Amino acid sequence: MQIGFVGLGRMGGNMVRRLLQGGHQIVAYDRSPEAIKAAEQSGAVAASTVEELVAKLAPPRSVWVMVPAGKPTAEMVTQLASLLASGDTIIDGGNSHYKEDALRAAELKQKNLHYLDVGTSGGIWGLKVGYCLMIGGEQDVYARHEPIFCTLAPENGYGYMGNHGAGHYVKMIHNGIEYGLMQAYAEGFELLHQSDFQLDLPAIAGLWMQGSVVRSWLLELAASALQKDPQLVRIEGYVEDSGEGRWTILDAIEKDVPAPIITQSLFTRFRSRQHESFADKLLAALRNEFGGHAVKSK
Repeated sequence: MQIGFVGLGRMGGNMVRRLLQGGHQIVAYDRSPEAIKAAEQSGAVAASTVEELVAKLAPPRSVWVMVPAGKPTAEMVTQLASLLASGDTIIDGGNSHYKEDALRAAELKQKNLHYLDVGTSGGIWGLKVGYCLMIGGEQDVYARHEPIFCTLAPENGYGYMGNHGAGHYVKMIHNGIEYGLMQAYAEGFELLHQSDFQLDLPAIAGLWMQGSVVRSWLLELAASALQKDPQLVRIEGYVEDSGEGRWTILDAIEKDVPAPIITQSLFTRFRSRQHESFADKLLAALRNEFGGHAVKSK
């Protein structure tokens, strides 16, 4: 298939390369000329503007948007909608909020444009092992784009989730689960690290990959990180979040579904960013006030 691709960053650039390896024709655009050049060297047709990208595609056109969620995605979809024609399709492969998808699809439908929301998981390893794709939108539009999904995903690694928003909703919950899994591994390895035994953490991570019930790709990545730096001395314990964990928790609140593990894992990330916690200062002050317990002064 021929497809336009907007956004050639860490994931987008690798997705373009995987599509090219699968025999697809790619017209590629990014704000970075260097990224466009890299895609062109891999075999893509370069476009220096969004207008040029659309002009180089044969109708019915399909354009995959792989830019940051929120305003960048909204602006790009709006720009593409002004350039595309009836029957064309916009695919959002980023991490947009699922509630935005239904609104966006309705707006595009007024112009007879199609829309697919594709939750994409795989990170920087997707070029080699493939991307897990969770897809929402009109089922016939999904079916028409299956050759692209089949190339990007490993075997049995893509699926139709339902109407507009379903793809990004499933990906949102996926990322919430990921938060909890990562936190559990982090706490377990903290205990191993603090043990009185002289434990080889990279070896334990590797061992657990062999038939253990806690084996996973995340554990494999933990083993890789620990092999490179067993004490993680080069890494600061500062953990960002990209939004999907927050959305998962808000969804749980809306549905009255208890999600304590995912919630706590997000709050732990917040805590990692506090170099000096006012709450901890107040706790120390209270212990001193009611019990005369010693406090550490600066």
